[in-house]
Amino acid sequence: MKDMATWTEGDWIAAIAAVCLFAVLAVGGMIAARKSDEFAAHPRGLFVLFYAEMWERFSYYGMRALLVLYLTKHWLFDDGKANLIYGAYGALVYITPVLGGILADRYLGQRKAVFFGGVLLAIGHGLMAVEGNPALGQNNPAINVFWAALAFIIVGSGFLKANISVIVGQLYGMKDTRRDAAYTIFYMGVNVGAALGTILVGYLGETIGWAYGFGMAGIGMIIGLIIFVIGKPALKGRGEPPAALARSREFSLYAIGVGAVAVCWGLIQYQSVIQNLLIVSGLAMLGYTLLEAFKLPKEGRERIFAMLFLIALNPLFWGLFEQAGGSLNLYTDRYVDKGGVPTSLFQSINPIYIVLLAPLFAALWQWLGRKGLEPSAPAKFGLALTQVGLSFLVFVWGANSVGPEVLTPVIFVFLIYLLQTTGELCLSPVGLSAMARLAPLHLASFVMGAWFYMTAVGNFVAGKIGEATGGEGGEMSKELVLEIYAKIGWIAIGVSVVVLLVSPFVKRWMHLDTLDDRVTPDEQARVYGGGEGEATTGSLPRN
Repeated sequence: MKDMATWTEGDWIAAIAAVCLFAVLAVGGMIAARKSDEFAAHPRGLFVLFYAEMWERFSYYGMRALLVLYLTKHWLFDDGKANLIYGAYGALVYITPVLGGILADRYLGQRKAVFFGGVLLAIGHGLMAVEGNPALGQNNPAINVFWAALAFIIVGSGFLKANISVIVGQLYGMKDTRRDAAYTIFYMGVNVGAALGTILVGYLGETIGWAYGFGMAGIGMIIGLIIFVIGKPALKGRGEPPAALARSREFSLYAIGVGAVAVCWGLIQYQSVIQNLLIVSGLAMLGYTLLEAFKLPKEGRERIFAMLFLIALNPLFWGLFEQAGGSLNLYTDRYVDKGGVPTSLFQSINPIYIVLLAPLFAALWQWLGRKGLEPSAPAKFGLALTQVGLSFLVFVWGANSVGPEVLTPVIFVFLIYLLQTTGELCLSPVGLSAMARLAPLHLASFVMGAWFYMTAVGNFVAGKIGEATGGEGGEMSKELVLEIYAKIGWIAIGVSVVVLLVSPFVKRWMHLDTLDDRVTPDEQARVYGGGEGEATTGSLPRN
């Protein structure tokens, strides 16, 4: 145990994060002790999902903060290869929700899918703690355990990510003005976990040992799983299987998930295959979506088109945003004046901004909505692209202003994350809400999976951008990184102008004026397997 007199900035940050974690848990205990069905004007079920997802993100983002550093420092991959592995991993994490969404929609229901995903995630994070002999680098036999750990996390995320977001939407009626605020609160929970996990897992991993950091991530996932199981009554029957599910059928579906782990174990080692997989599966998904769209009447069909427009913008935004865990993480490690703070802790800046700004954005959207001034979802997406593009241009200007031989002032790391965060708040919770609101009931999880699928494409794009920052030799240079950042910044701003210009037309396709709550309690009981009248009318997202 260190003497407090010798604590560094990193030690103090980790200690403060631990105190904050206990405070968040205390608030959770207060909510759990209340007998009312609501807390802060929202269903208690929202806060069960808030805390379950908070712990899942604690483990996921804690591991994410260490991944590129672990790849370069423990497994000794070069910068370009490490960024590509990071991008491929992120792509698979976001493509597997398509599988998880389909199985949940048709058979498992969202709740069982989330539980199964949590089990796989706990196994994966536990395996990440197996290091082997670090002196052997990529010749270490334990690298196969590392690939298996990533595969378990990838498939577990696929079953959990899309489906837990769908359950949030099921707690509210279609015209309930609290929907966007609910998703923003939920998104704040995501980022509370991300911030605390990044700091605590990252601190342990960099200062004590990789296994300690990854082990703590696994503990966080287990806690999230326990909260989700205990909180089942607060969900009021939402997310149950669409029809009675035989035990043999249920376990055969779980076997499919385990088989997917084996597939991902191979894919993550051969990143070039993933690019072709994304193209082929993307075209197949688009074809299926259009086929379903043309079965619907005009308004439902046009809502599908509006969703496709929003989904198509995901790769550009996330391709830039996800430089944070890849090339920007390595740049911070080598070319930023960090003042002795461990590199991984800078990954907490974005989620901390989210925690601070999410309530303000939630209040802003509600206030503008009451006055009829709220920007449409397409317009918010345009604003998001403007901000993420501007973030890179500001960062490049700041780095160049001090000269090539001088470390970049840390203030510009805070600025790039600030602009990316405000952009994220204009896109991610808004997009989740739009998907749940506009999707037909029978496609709810599939559409959410498609949303995450295009985020997968964005992660792979991020990996390719990160690979480019490594240059021909695989090792990044400050000048090359800044050159690439300037190019992608201007591209994002150019696209944002086009999006803002066409946003009024896309808004018309959404037909918000004719959205209604057409699901009766009997229909909901049939869909969700609960008793008659258990669910509140209009709580399901449907066309």
